[in-house]
Amino acid sequence: MFRYAIEIFYGEEDEEYIAVVPELPGCSAFGETEEALEEVKTAMNLWLEKSKKEHRKIPKPQGK
Repeated sequence: MFRYAIEIFYGEEDEEYIAVVPELPGCSAFGETEEALEEVKTAMNLWLEKSKKEHRKIPKPQGK
C-alpha cells in the first residue's frame, strides 16, 4: 500500500472537516474528523484501483 499524505481541515462554509490527498488529484472526502479520515482512505483506494484499471500513471508518495 502506498503512503500518501492526507491533509484535514475544517470547512467553515459546510461546517465539516475536509480530507484531501494532494498527490492524488480529486481525491477527497468530508465529515466529522475521524469520519473524514476513514472516508478519504476509502476514496484513496478507489482512486488507485481505477487508475490501475485505466493504466494511468500513479504518482509515487513524496513522503511528507
